[in-house]
Amino acid sequence: MYKWAFATAGVLGTFVAFSVQAPQFFAVQYTAPPSQIDQSATGTTEEVALQKKPIPAADTRPVVRHQPLPKQVKAIYMTACVAGTPSFRQELIQLIQETELNSVVIDVKDYSGTISYPTGLPSWKPAWENARCGTGDMRKLVEVLHENGIYVIARITVFQDPFYAQMRPDLAVKKADGVTNWKDYKGLSFIDVAAKEYWDHIVALSAEVYNLGFDELNFDYVRYPSDGPMSDISFPHTASSSYGNNKQANLEAFFRYLSTQLKDPSLFAAYRHENTGRATGTPWLSVDLFGMTTTNTDDLSIGQVLERAAPYFDFVAPMVYPSHYPNTFLGLGNPNNYPYKVVNYAMRSGVSRLQASTTVVESFVHTPETYTNASGTVIQTGRYRKPVYSASKLRTWIQDFDYGGEYDAADVRAQIQASYDAGVMDWMIWAPSNRYTKEALLSPDTYEIEQDSATSSLGLNAP
Repeated sequence: MYKWAFATAGVLGTFVAFSVQAPQFFAVQYTAPPSQIDQSATGTTEEVALQKKPIPAADTRPVVRHQPLPKQVKAIYMTACVAGTPSFRQELIQLIQETELNSVVIDVKDYSGTISYPTGLPSWKPAWENARCGTGDMRKLVEVLHENGIYVIARITVFQDPFYAQMRPDLAVKKADGVTNWKDYKGLSFIDVAAKEYWDHIVALSAEVYNLGFDELNFDYVRYPSDGPMSDISFPHTASSSYGNNKQANLEAFFRYLSTQLKDPSLFAAYRHENTGRATGTPWLSVDLFGMTTTNTDDLSIGQVLERAAPYFDFVAPMVYPSHYPNTFLGLGNPNNYPYKVVNYAMRSGVSRLQASTTVVESFVHTPETYTNASGTVIQTGRYRKPVYSASKLRTWIQDFDYGGEYDAADVRAQIQASYDAGVMDWMIWAPSNRYTKEALLSPDTYEIEQDSATSSLGLNAP
């Protein structure tokens, strides 16, 4: 598969026009010189003052028009290769048009570390020039998707980055010798989570991607590595960080930095972002986590903990693929035989934990829960007070691929229903092949009950 230049086709179906305009953010104003003030204004003092107000300068920034967040996100995933293949890409657009789907997740940076569009950022240009797949005009592709009423999410893999690890080995995870780049069993290298210079590298890419027109930024592989020779690994930047070898704290520090930067409107002020459907011109942010983060309170040796990610993202998407659970999970045996039970239990647990006001998980935003004993001594309970979130913060990643078992329409639909029954109304379907089971999907414009009302009616107090 090679990179394709995007070609506009006239067969993309009925376009959806939008007439509601969001406020124009970051409008530039200036004080007009005396020559530009109407000196002939007449009327009352107030009227004259009103007419003599400075004339605002015209906002000549390029306009980026977005698709507002759907009331239910129902998404499929598109690889960089499919994004650069007009015929295949059109098949997915048609699938969205003919079913309840309304959103798409597109790889802009994938497992290889390369990106899928021609960037204007000098530090990222090699990642495009060495890419195997992509589209020459990503902005136009996003515009076409928007014209079809499709909400567009950019997937950005973060610390799994063999391309940049080769370019900047000083930032990479190392073997125990502290010199050689470490690789997992697939031969892929990672950047050390605590390599702060890389954080700004990711922020720069993220800002450019939103300015291309993407509506949401989705971050994947935000974790320490696994699935490799773990006895022969070292993290030089982590070890020398202010948090030492505490993986949870180092990863949360990245989450906090990323969120702070990407919620700053000035980062996107070069463009006028319209039709965002929200009060700001900043992107929605989401993060993908291991599925077992909803049932484990440890960090799974990769730094990820549900409660330590939730404060920094609009949406958290656990990858609760049944095939990725051990046979011991819930005592079920082969979890592929029980897609409903696995997904429902996992997401109910996630909902319960986000709705709780206390947790055993430490975090930068949690405060220790204490009590005073009879002698006046303040005792810590070992629990922490935390922000309370609704089920609408969660999205469910749905499995539509054969790994450990064969998944048909009933299995895919069972996972969607399991998510609904857990109170989570938003979902995204993953199929590496980008071949999706249409029979598992309902007709267009089908919406289930709203998240918050679903959650309250189900009375979800415990997993």
